[in-house]
Amino acid sequence: MEDIKDRTDIELLVNNFYDKVRADQTIGFIFTDVATVDWTTHLPKMYSFWETVLLGKMSFKGNPMDTHIKLSQKTEMSEKHFNQWLTLWNETVDELFIGKIATEAKQRGKNIAGLMVFKIGNYAN
Repeated sequence: MEDIKDRTDIELLVNNFYDKVRADQTIGFIFTDVATVDWTTHLPKMYSFWETVLLGKMSFKGNPMDTHIKLSQKTEMSEKHFNQWLTLWNETVDELFIGKIATEAKQRGKNIAGLMVFKIGNYAN
């Protein structure tokens, strides 16, 4: 196994991760039934997001926090959901990669999940 090094690796990670997400009993419905994600649009955005976060390529434009807050108004999105998201993310990273950037991917995932829980929780109150 090698570390994450380029967009091709990001695409592999993201594709494998979202395959798990779609099949997941806890969070899959949020993507398929509530958000009705158009995967041909969503996946390239996620490639760019993670390429920006992990490789510094600055290819992402958007406001994921705003998107998730709006989504949380349609269905419960609690710590349980973000913990499951993080479990699947870490599992996918560990299955595919090892190294400094892979470790960074897991830390960034943890930070993002925690921030989402915090922001959504505060928005609801």
